[in-house]
Amino acid sequence: MLFLLGVLVVAVGVALSIALHEIGHLVPAKKFGVKVTQYMVGFGRTIWSRRRGETEYGIKMIPLGGYVRMIGMLPPRPGDKPGELRSVSTGRFSQMADQARADSMEEVRPGDEERVFYRLAPWKKIIIMMGGPLMNLLIAAVLLTGVITLYGLPQVAPKVGALSTCVPTAAPTLQVPQPSCRPGDPKAPSVAAGLQVGDRFVAVDGKPVTSWDQVSDAIRDSHGGSLTFVVQRDGTQRTVVVHPAVLDRATYDAQGNPVTKDGELALTTMGFLGVVPGQELVRTPLLEAPRFVWDRTLDTAGVLVRIPQKMVGIVQAAFGSGERDPNGPISVVGVGRIGGEVAAMDIPADEGGNWLKLAQLVLLIASLNLALFVFNLIPLLPLDGGHVAGALWEWLKKGWARLRHRPDPGYVDVAKGLPIAYGMSIVLIGFSVLLIYADIVKPISLFG
Repeated sequence: MLFLLGVLVVAVGVALSIALHEIGHLVPAKKFGVKVTQYMVGFGRTIWSRRRGETEYGIKMIPLGGYVRMIGMLPPRPGDKPGELRSVSTGRFSQMADQARADSMEEVRPGDEERVFYRLAPWKKIIIMMGGPLMNLLIAAVLLTGVITLYGLPQVAPKVGALSTCVPTAAPTLQVPQPSCRPGDPKAPSVAAGLQVGDRFVAVDGKPVTSWDQVSDAIRDSHGGSLTFVVQRDGTQRTVVVHPAVLDRATYDAQGNPVTKDGELALTTMGFLGVVPGQELVRTPLLEAPRFVWDRTLDTAGVLVRIPQKMVGIVQAAFGSGERDPNGPISVVGVGRIGGEVAAMDIPADEGGNWLKLAQLVLLIASLNLALFVFNLIPLLPLDGGHVAGALWEWLKKGWARLRHRPDPGYVDVAKGLPIAYGMSIVLIGFSVLLIYADIVKPISLFG
């Protein structure tokens, strides 16, 4: 039941995100006088609709997107009249553009000639087409800011989160950089000294401790000498003397990958205590929230840029024995599944319980909105970024003509980009179908 509830929460979040995205287009379009005939959430067969004034508002069967239908999206060729199609082109792509122009002009009724999209000033076109993506960015910013400032994010803290049971004697290798315990391995120094999960480090060798890095540095640099920790446990402070072991351990780069040298794992001699740091929720100051949102946006953009190469792994996982990349792309089916797993997690009340699950669901929906924002900025039709690119080019052409005292060059013929739009649509549909299939037969799971 909790799993289904999580899926439902994500589904509602996705639907609301799509609906608000389209409102981001609808409001400025009406503000600038463009005639909007339809506002629809979803695709396919209409399951509910109501007409308000000149606009039909509705919900369609397939909730994988939405659209706002504005009349006159494509400019006619010079001399064309509404509803007229003059077949002067012989190429297949040119005929395709001609037909699209004619279909666009068929929506223009007598009296609507000044309410078409293509007649707008370029800056108005940009505002209308950017309204959707910016709405997704706003949703993400509000959700992320709310979670990190009101609830907080887990951060590594100077306390014991888990204890190793032994000092692993197996040598680290490139295949197994972190060897596990084997029978006969000596007891971990942390266990031998009596440290317990939840102990918070207050001082080491008489120096106050405020971060896990200070604890880690002291352990790593101990070189076999003893360390005197002051830890707080159950509201009281106690002194614990530990004797870290000395091991050859793997080193890692900034991305968390093992460092190699000449094809072999690079090892460093360091102290070993057998302590895994704990985490605690830390609230972010409101003034730091914009930077956090910006960083998450850049991370999302980086993931989207790598999608084409990631799809190779998706194919290998879906149709072969490959494993899914937990940081790779997923479909709405995968997002819903993760939402269900989050809701079904068994988290004790003293560790956050339902509030932690709610925060994770909100972060999931926020991440989805960031993905919609970045994805729609791609300057290719039929995405919003393609229309924005056309408006920017028109703006530049008109401005350059004015500077050179030349005649107005007219509207940019966006219809010429329709072959690219159709090709892009086929690619997007293919990617979506593949991701949905992979999320069904080999889904990414929070728990492996």
